[in-house]
Amino acid sequence: MAMYSKISALRERDVSVNFCMVSQSLSQKFKFWSFVSMVLLVFVHGYNLEIRYLQPWTAPNEPITFTSFVEYLFANGLLRFRIPMLFAISGYLFALHDQAPYGDRIKKRTRTLLVPYLIWSALALVLVFLLEMFPTTREWVMSSQVVQIDNTRKLIHEYQWYEVIARWLFFPVAYQLWFIRVLFVYNCAYLGIRWCVTHRWGRPIFFAFAVLLWLATFGIVFFEGEGLLFFSLGVWMQKAGFNVEKPSSLLSPKIWSVVFLAVATIKTYLAFEGQKLIGDAVFPIITLLHKVTVFSGLVACWFGLDWLVTQLMRKKVWVWLSGFSFIIYTLHAPLVAILINVSFDWLQGIHGFRMIGFVCLPLLLIAVCVVVGAVLRRAAPRLYGLLTGGRGLA
Repeated sequence: MAMYSKISALRERDVSVNFCMVSQSLSQKFKFWSFVSMVLLVFVHGYNLEIRYLQPWTAPNEPITFTSFVEYLFANGLLRFRIPMLFAISGYLFALHDQAPYGDRIKKRTRTLLVPYLIWSALALVLVFLLEMFPTTREWVMSSQVVQIDNTRKLIHEYQWYEVIARWLFFPVAYQLWFIRVLFVYNCAYLGIRWCVTHRWGRPIFFAFAVLLWLATFGIVFFEGEGLLFFSLGVWMQKAGFNVEKPSSLLSPKIWSVVFLAVATIKTYLAFEGQKLIGDAVFPIITLLHKVTVFSGLVACWFGLDWLVTQLMRKKVWVWLSGFSFIIYTLHAPLVAILINVSFDWLQGIHGFRMIGFVCLPLLLIAVCVVVGAVLRRAAPRLYGLLTGGRGLA
């Protein structure tokens, strides 16, 4: 308990430092949207149509129905603002603490980002490896194709040793960890990013480049367009004194909410029916509509849902749950991918079983993550702090 009190005190100090230079309302918005983004991520990963690996231009490989339309609308439309939201918040908060030595900040980010990344990537590998040792769960892994490496090898047991290392370091079985990997890279590159976004002649060139990478959905192991753009926007907004609490007339949440809902709906319809109407020309169109959906959703939700933030952040249970956002993020996958087809088997025969699975499987996994986190935090706070980078101890 003494160790837990010490870690909690350190965590409370970190939280106070992180938010000491922002208003209470903005502090609550950061915490709220960080938690909500993690929860929404589970639902995106619970998408159970074909093809399940979603890109902006992905077209479902099945007819349009109420279930397929709604799932695609949410998973590849309305919920897609969450990662840009997290990158923008991260950039803003990192830029907020320029008074601290850069080297010390990177050391801290190594502890809070890189170490958890390596641990959770290894744990996911071990979990799947263990599941492969039993006939039933081995079929679950093979059916999910979550570790398939070529046309014939669908199990970690079939990997070469260097492929296991590559999985651990660069291509985690817990695929959501890519966010931590590239966020750490952008933190390391912060001084260069800050220079680009704060210099008069460099800013338009840099953002033009970043926007093009975002529109092209560019991405490699350590660098991709979406994170670069929105992390950099967060840095710029903090350095420019941009008012992130009150929208300007150009960022009216009412207008952007209409754009958000309308464009996401049109994009979803074209994803199902567009090829019949205009052929392959539909793919760049739905990609562009996807980008508009992401940006409009970010603006609409950030500026338009303050009433919801205020209401929920007054609830003790909500604040308590938000302390487990990192555990929800790290623990839900690859379990959610492995269990999608399993849930089909369990629910087969029930009317609307796919929609039930789309809603209930993420909720179940979120509940499991919270229970695991609560037990672990209470029983082994030091280990919990290591696994979460010190998050959620206060």
